[in-house]
Amino acid sequence: MKPNAKYVEYPLSKLANGIKVITSPYPCHFAGVGAYIKAGSRFEDENLIGMSHLCDRLSFKATKKFTQEEMEQKLLALGGNYQCESSRETMIYQASTFTKDIEQMAELISSTVTEPLLLPEEVAEQVLATEYEIESVNTNPETLLPELAHQAAFSDGLGNPLLIPKEKLLLVTPALLWQYRHAMYRPENLTLSFIGIPHDRSLEIASKYFGDFKATANVPQITQKRSTYVAGEKCVPLPPQIGNLPQFYHCHILFRGLGINDKDVYACATLQTLLGGGGSFSAGGPGKGMYSRLYTQVLNQYGYIESCLGVNHTYSDDGLFGISCSAVPAAAKYIPYVICSQLASLFTPNAISAIEVERAKNQLRSQLLMNLESRVVEMEDSGRQIEMNGKKMDVQDMVSRIDQLTVKDLQRVAQKILTGSNPTVVMMGDRAAFGDVRKVCKEFGLGLKG
Repeated sequence: MKPNAKYVEYPLSKLANGIKVITSPYPCHFAGVGAYIKAGSRFEDENLIGMSHLCDRLSFKATKKFTQEEMEQKLLALGGNYQCESSRETMIYQASTFTKDIEQMAELISSTVTEPLLLPEEVAEQVLATEYEIESVNTNPETLLPELAHQAAFSDGLGNPLLIPKEKLLLVTPALLWQYRHAMYRPENLTLSFIGIPHDRSLEIASKYFGDFKATANVPQITQKRSTYVAGEKCVPLPPQIGNLPQFYHCHILFRGLGINDKDVYACATLQTLLGGGGSFSAGGPGKGMYSRLYTQVLNQYGYIESCLGVNHTYSDDGLFGISCSAVPAAAKYIPYVICSQLASLFTPNAISAIEVERAKNQLRSQLLMNLESRVVEMEDSGRQIEMNGKKMDVQDMVSRIDQLTVKDLQRVAQKILTGSNPTVVMMGDRAAFGDVRKVCKEFGLGLKG
């Protein structure tokens, strides 16, 4: 790739009803279509908690046009490469297929997005399946602790659970799901992204299958509210032991991070890459971060540490940044010291070298460009950028912003984040074993002064 290569503009249009349509200008051997809705768990009030999760599970079921069996058969006939995913800020419906079949796939996505039936028997079936899903998540530290971290860090919005709480399952009804959909599934909240076909063809398909979509009359739209960062703390017991597998104590120490539109968001992402990390039994190797700070200074130094990872969650207007660490139970009291020493070193003078900053920048650029080589990832990236910001940033601009970062930039941003808020602390294991985590943070100069 030439440094000054000119990237082609991504055509962006708007239908008469307000739906935005963006198309990748690059040729492709297959075609894809995605619908990205500005909805998700952060928009839910107390009455609607968990509805995003259930809408996800009820995707591609019976609609006004197709029975559930017909929907499944048509999706499989088109390759079966489809998905729905709920997140904190976006509902994603997307699929890829052969170019000649893209209109059929768009029709199926349109049908599940704009005209589902939400039959009582389907809702009951998914409520039962969701109960098993929740049990699985709650016994896996890798999925449970990030959820608890958001709930401890924010009192509302981003602190809303991504999965429906188990006690709410019995309250789920088709009427409640419709209440959520009427408020969130609106043309002005919807972006369509296409790959593999010309923009004119994208507009033709979008107009045919989404052009008549309208907001439900007399139903107010739920607007995004800024979350309140509260720097909370949570500790949960270890799940039951499975056979003779070893158990570890886990701790996340996180600070308020940056939103996607913050000018320092690329420095924040570079800091996470610089920290890197992984598991103690990783084979390492190119691209796996074996030269990152947490590998060389933690995993290769302390035999009692099972894993240590840099953490960076970024949303439209907020985020979380810090380190997660797992260790043998007898070493739990050392975990806060390990995490805090690594975080404090990010803004300690002369503690970051130009060589490791360049290595982190190269790795971040490589990850960005390699991810976007996947056309489905590119389609999702385009759709989500338009859905969240109304515009798409060129990948060359992203790379340029990474290129311009210096050691001083990273240290400035690290200090801004790590001393700009008090820590959020999430643990799994015996709480007393971890000691006074907030006191340790203060000893290393982390958190607000005073």
